[in-house]
Amino acid sequence: MQEAIKQVLETINSYGYKAYVVGGYVRDYLLKIESNDIDICTNATPKKLQEIFKELDLSSQDYGSVTLMHNNIRFEITTFRKEIGYVDHRRPLEVEYIDDLYEDLQRRDFTINTICMNSNFEVIDLLNGQEDLEKRLIKAIGNAEKKFEEDSLRILRAIRFATSLGFALSEDISAAIIKKKHLLRDLSYHRKKEELDKIFSSSKVKEGIDLLLQFHLEEDLQLPKLKEVKNTDSLISVWAVLDAVDIYPFNNSEKQLIDEIHIVLEKDNLDPKVLYDYGLYPNSVAGSIKGIDKKKITEAYNSLIIHSKKELQITSEEIMDILHKKPGKYLKDIYNDIEQKVLYGKLDNNYDMIRSYILQKY
Repeated sequence: MQEAIKQVLETINSYGYKAYVVGGYVRDYLLKIESNDIDICTNATPKKLQEIFKELDLSSQDYGSVTLMHNNIRFEITTFRKEIGYVDHRRPLEVEYIDDLYEDLQRRDFTINTICMNSNFEVIDLLNGQEDLEKRLIKAIGNAEKKFEEDSLRILRAIRFATSLGFALSEDISAAIIKKKHLLRDLSYHRKKEELDKIFSSSKVKEGIDLLLQFHLEEDLQLPKLKEVKNTDSLISVWAVLDAVDIYPFNNSEKQLIDEIHIVLEKDNLDPKVLYDYGLYPNSVAGSIKGIDKKKITEAYNSLIIHSKKELQITSEEIMDILHKKPGKYLKDIYNDIEQKVLYGKLDNNYDMIRSYILQKY
């Protein structure tokens, strides 16, 4: 990783431009946390970067950023810039390229995200970010209220960093969250969910939820059930309790899984038919929400006599042969009956036994 970073920085430097790793990677490097979040800032414009690196993703170049894949590592490279005006409390109205690292750092969110390193991995700390790292403090650059007015996503980012790093929020950030939290209502649900996913999947998720509740953000985030989240074993278990599928964006498989969890929340998660019909994962999540030991649910699932129709020792064709009948709705009814009998141990999963049962009953 470090060798790849060095190569990219030195390549930009070799063309006469300044270039530094900035933000998440440097912060995590100093905290001895493994990170793949590599942002580079430079005074080279996207056009110049395209001349230096032939294959770039230029989809974000309007905001002065390009993406480089080097040695299978993703680099986000952003030109030093000044942001002029903001729309929707989220996006800069205008971007002006500059040649000043200090001024570029001023536009960023928190001091701990402004520490830079050059190609020799020497630290450049113009805004005293290391001091706040040592204090384990999330502190805004300049006026916290203004920072949140410029980009309301920073409210959730502050809580996310406090959660994942175990840091405290500075007094001015805490006060600004209370004053500006209403701005979250106009933020896109997609961006809110991205940050909430990171909070809810953190190893310190409970602390994150406590912070969201401390600032009474459940109303502004339209998550009235946030207080009901007790089990935080997985990201999907949190969202299942929050019941926000109609508001926040989920893909079809996530929606289906949350629907299944809601269904089995009302059922016995150790019942063989429930485990058979809905599978191990939805029942495990529902069980964890209800406080049932996951080990018990896994053992119950593993002990099922069959886990799918394919494991029944009889086929549709064989049932038709036994009864001398053509295909029809009766097949499904017989299959369901046999499934249930086998699952509850009332009928051996054996062709001869099943055949005898069918002849006797049907």
